Amino acid sequence: MPHAEFLLIDNSNSFTKFALSSRDELGAVRRLATPQVDTPAIHRVLRGWRFDAVVMSSVVPVKGALIARTLDDWPLVEVGAKTKLGVGIDYPQPKRIGADRLANAAAAAPFYGTPVVVVDFGTAVTFDIVDRRKNYVGGVIAPGLEAMTDYLHQRTALLPRLTLLEPPSVIGKSTKHAMLAGAVFGYRGLVREILAEIRAELGARKLKVVATGGYAELIAAGVVEIDDVHPNLTLEGLRLIGRLNR
Repeated sequence: MPHAEFLLIDNSNSFTKFALSSRDELGAVRRLATPQVDTPAIHRVLRGWRFDAVVMSSVVPVKGALIARTLDDWPLVEVGAKTKLGVGIDYPQPKRIGADRLANAAAAAPFYGTPVVVVDFGTAVTFDIVDRRKNYVGGVIAPGLEAMTDYLHQRTALLPRLTLLEPPSVIGKSTKHAMLAGAVFGYRGLVREILAEIRAELGARKLKVVATGGYAELIAAGVVEIDDVHPNLTLEGLRLIGRLNR
C-alpha cells in the first residue's frame, strides 16, 4: 500500500499505533511507546508512508494534541462523541467516553453483530457494550493486568516484576508461579463474572464477545465466553469511521 487514503492513529496510554489503510482494507501497522511520542519520533515512524487524511483516537490529550500539530498539513478526523460512528450513543455524558472505546464499538457492531461486548486488555481492562439497537450504552473499567502485577512488585519487598504468560497450574509452586496464577486465573474469573452480569442486565440470550488489546490472547485462551480475538479492532474502527466522515 504505497499510497493510502488514511493514516490511522490509535494513541493509547502505553503504545501509539500507526497504520495505513484504504477505505476497505487495513495495511501496514507500526507502533511507538506513547511516552516516546514527539515530533521527530512521529516523522521517523511515518518515513516512506504517503496518505491523504488522518483518523485518530486519543486518550492521552497532551500527546494527541502534539500528534495533531505535527500532522496539521493533512485533514484530521479526531474521534469523539460527535463523530459519525455507524452506531448510536445512549449514554448520559457522551463526551466522557474514551475515543478508543468508541472506535472499538464502531468496528464490533458491523463485524460481529449486536448485542456485542468488546473486552479491551490495555492499561485498563475495559468492557464496552453495544446493544441490539446498535447503541453504545456504556461499559466497565477495571485495573489492567500489568497495573496489578506492577503494584504488587512496587509495594512488596519480595514479589518480583512479572512477564505475564500462562501459569503451569493454579497452585503456584514458586512465588512467580503463584503471582501468575493470581493474575491470569484471577482475570479470567473477573472477565467471566462481568460478562455474566452484562448478559443478565441486557436480557440477551445471544451476546457476541470480542477481545482485543495486549493480553487478549492470553486471557481469552481460558474464557469460553469470548467468541473471537481481534488484535487490530480499534484500528479497524478508525478505518470505518474514516469512511463515514470523509
